[in-house]
Amino acid sequence: MTATTVDELLTGDLEPDRTALVDATGRAFDHHWLCSTAWQSGNFLRHLGVRNGVTVGIVGEGPFALLAHLGSTLLEATTRFDPPSDLGEVENVRAFVAPVPVVESGAYELPRGTQRVGYGAKPEEAGVHHFDAGVWTENPAFPPLEVDPDTAYLTDGDRTLTHGEALEAARSVVDDYGIEAGDRVVVRDSLAAPGAVVAGVLVPLLVDGVIVLTGDDEVPDEHGAFAVATASAPEPTRIDPRTLEY
Repeated sequence: MTATTVDELLTGDLEPDRTALVDATGRAFDHHWLCSTAWQSGNFLRHLGVRNGVTVGIVGEGPFALLAHLGSTLLEATTRFDPPSDLGEVENVRAFVAPVPVVESGAYELPRGTQRVGYGAKPEEAGVHHFDAGVWTENPAFPPLEVDPDTAYLTDGDRTLTHGEALEAARSVVDDYGIEAGDRVVVRDSLAAPGAVVAGVLVPLLVDGVIVLTGDDEVPDEHGAFAVATASAPEPTRIDPRTLEY
């Protein structure tokens, strides 16, 4: 709970015996894997020019999308989940990360110089970088960071959250809902909403909980909220990201 920037949630002691992430298939990933693979993602994206002051557009809700986000965060870049189809509207966009069929479909108009990065199937187009292959070949270590809490972290196009603001909001969720170590936070809303990232990703990282990514086949409840399965609440507690203050 003492972290002042998001990268600090990924650069502490690694715990191979603690589950930190569960995907839509139920597959569990430990804390050591999540952090070290986030480092590899950052090292890969660095080669593509991702750095402080640029934006990375990301499409998807699964582990690869999350890793692209965490890797971008380690490089002090700003993430925008589910960006508009015309990325010319996104300020300083440097990389666009999405499933390979989406990247190669031409559905997104990218500014000149934006790097196309696809995950999942192997790309057929020579100009598309393969995220999966690139990440796995990178060094699972990351140089020490000195990130300013005022560094831009996440945007939805209307509001940009800094590292400090995002963590302050995450602590408020922890306090308000009594989320503890080991609790599972099930994301049932699009990560395009900053509140979904704050409560669904940062909160479990902050308290040593478990991020549960449900996938596109999971339908949000009528509030478009999260299900937070806490030890003291057998039935999931619903957290509406629209009610979060940041």
